[in-house]
Amino acid sequence: MISFEGFTLLILFFILAPIIGAIALLFLFIFEKRIDLLENRNVKIELEKELQQALYNQLNQQIQPHFLFNTLNVILSLARLNRTRELVRALEVLSQFLKFKYKSTESLISLRREIDYTEQYLEIQKLRFGSRLSIRMDFADDLLIACIPPFVLQTLVENAFKHGLERKMGEALLQIRISSDEDKVRLEVIDNGSSSVEDIVQELSLAQEPVHEKSGHGLDNIRRRLHLCFGDHAHLMLTPLEEGGTHVLVEWPYVICDPYENEVRG
Repeated sequence: MISFEGFTLLILFFILAPIIGAIALLFLFIFEKRIDLLENRNVKIELEKELQQALYNQLNQQIQPHFLFNTLNVILSLARLNRTRELVRALEVLSQFLKFKYKSTESLISLRREIDYTEQYLEIQKLRFGSRLSIRMDFADDLLIACIPPFVLQTLVENAFKHGLERKMGEALLQIRISSDEDKVRLEVIDNGSSSVEDIVQELSLAQEPVHEKSGHGLDNIRRRLHLCFGDHAHLMLTPLEEGGTHVLVEWPYVICDPYENEVRG
């Protein structure tokens, strides 16, 4: 025969068992919801990353038709003048330029690769301008391993020609300086072109637009890609020079690239 204490414990068991079961089910339900929430959050983060990567690739592959048309005109002029050697070289450089432009999908490359790519662009411009174009480049070798979003330097140089140097009478001077300031890289592109005040104001307004605004404009393209890579730690400034021309300064965090991932690829 069951004792009073045993009977009491049995009653308590039958009373508490459903409560404990309900509490366990509640915890399982909360835990399952928490897992679903984390999974949904991870899916959202992955989607945002994919969208940002797609946007970045789209920005990377933009090319200003202005440069392409001018380059084709140079090639046409060389062909008409039967300057075969220069014509072949122009076609080779243009091919390499476009190959890298549309092949590169990395978010960051080394400054060495960016400079090599920009020099291909400058070689085409030298064919156009001849001896009246002077180019000065100043940078320390230890900065060549720093990371940079692709086409930043090339786009700044392209803008210098499009908005200034192409209108310049006489000597056209382009200066490229790369230096470090504590934990940042400083890139300066200076030209003595004849940019109008209206051009500079337009460039400044586009370079300061909110990030969600979309434009294929050169400086706006750079600003948006810098923001995607470095957030608010990167800056772009444009300053008109009193003696004529424009000074562009870009700063971003000094991050070292993997030398094996950033070798020039054929």
